[in-house]
Amino acid sequence: MASAVPDGFKSWKDYSLHKKSVKRQWNEEKIIKKMKRAETEAEKATEAAKEAENFSKVRSVSTISIAVPGSILENAQSPELRAYLAGQIARAACIFSVDEVVIYDDVGDKMDAKKSQIDDIEGTKVARRSSVQLARILQYLECPQYLRKFFFPIHPDLKYAGILNPLDAPHHLRLQNEFHFREGVVLNKNVKPGKGSHVNVGLLKDVSIDKLLAPGLRVTVRMLPDAETKKRFSGKVESLHIPRTETGVYWGYVVRIANTLSEVFSKSPYKNGYDVTIGTSDRGTDINNIEDKQIKYDHALIFFGGLQGVEAALENDENLAVDDPSLLFDHYINSMPTQGSRTIRTEEAILVTLSALQNKMEQIHKAKNFELSDQIAQSCSIPMNAKFNASVHSKATDESMQVGEDMNRFD
Repeated sequence: MASAVPDGFKSWKDYSLHKKSVKRQWNEEKIIKKMKRAETEAEKATEAAKEAENFSKVRSVSTISIAVPGSILENAQSPELRAYLAGQIARAACIFSVDEVVIYDDVGDKMDAKKSQIDDIEGTKVARRSSVQLARILQYLECPQYLRKFFFPIHPDLKYAGILNPLDAPHHLRLQNEFHFREGVVLNKNVKPGKGSHVNVGLLKDVSIDKLLAPGLRVTVRMLPDAETKKRFSGKVESLHIPRTETGVYWGYVVRIANTLSEVFSKSPYKNGYDVTIGTSDRGTDINNIEDKQIKYDHALIFFGGLQGVEAALENDENLAVDDPSLLFDHYINSMPTQGSRTIRTEEAILVTLSALQNKMEQIHKAKNFELSDQIAQSCSIPMNAKFNASVHSKATDESMQVGEDMNRFD
């Protein structure tokens, strides 16, 4: 007995033709989706190639790095003074637009040396306790205030960080500040397929970026123009050096730990290392003998000694076979030949040396001139027509002002 024909069809032949038609349509849709996907991937590849081409045309500006021994914290008489000493170094680095701070161990690996762990630009490092504490405080102060709760949980090293003077660096933007670059943290939020991660950049709304990144990552975001009614802002992830390359704005420093003096040089983050190295010592050459603009540099390193000077750090490094520290540097200078005190503390030497070298050094790749007052708003009032504050409406004005006040209490 023949089975019944499915409802809606006159015969099995009609049903078979319908199934073939549905299958054909499904295959066509599948092919169209595949072609669209291929076109999208091709567009992304073309865009990536253009970005790579543009990136290669963008020439990074010249940089200055300073190397500081972590042992200087061991000479401080109290935890409060140790924290304040680290704060002085951070302030000096920010004032003179230092790009990299290297904390090195000048004492050597001794049996009684206490070790600790920290993340720097090279990954997780185990180093001398004093070096780690100095690095952690420097990282904390460099981080914008609205991001600190994400990256710095309660820690004994940061117990007295609240008494330290803030850096007030250009990238420490307030809620009301408008600038087309901001630092942010990738949030652990679900996103639609094909969409980028959500990033908190210190505004009332998150930013949807162009890439899907791991949560908890710190990123530099280029803010894109958006409609004021959108739920989230749009942004694009950029390299850390792009804000300074494009605008000339100082965008903070990175911290690196070196367990020996030799690692300061051998593990430089720059492709060809440091092209100019400057050592500082009271046994060095009078800095006044150097002519103005005589030292031309692309990536310069200025090296500071500890309590016993650079000589002690050299003696404690088994990887170096030289006895004279002046042989390690292109310039070995005495930045304060007429000092009135028997000793100059390291944090004092940083300020004195960087100030004295201002007219002695010249960048090969100069940064653009950046006027802070023109590019980053300094007013405490929130501009209601600002595109980055579009979510502030009449009902939330008082609340928004309170948020701005809460953020300013860190400064």
